Amino acid sequence: MPVPTSGQVLTDRQAATPPDAATDALEDLIAELKVCIDGLEQALRRAEQLRQQRRSGQPWLDIVSKETRPLIVERITHALESLTTTGSRWRREQACALLAEGVSINRIAALFGVTRQRISTLVRKHNGNL
Repeated sequence: MPVPTSGQVLTDRQAATPPDAATDALEDLIAELKVCIDGLEQALRRAEQLRQQRRSGQPWLDIVSKETRPLIVERITHALESLTTTGSRWRREQACALLAEGVSINRIAALFGVTRQRISTLVRKHNGNL
């Protein structure tokens, strides 16, 4: 097993627990969250610039015409779409991992704050993809 050096943190993939589909989905979610946070921070800075331009009296057409891509709305759309995809995969894999550990569908539903029917659907979709 790898030993972390000073300041280094081991990921789940490097730890003693063997990797599984839920861990892989979590790693992908973490990576995508970092990408989205970066993109949304850039969108925030750009939105603040647009606000300043508007407050200085510039017409919207001038402001929008000069805006470079990706537009603020494009960054937001990308973040929502990518997090929906990776978040759904994470939820599905996590539900299946809990089920494999013997946790009941009712308990998983309570943990996730959804109905047992939703968990049943997640598990069925996962089993259909195998």
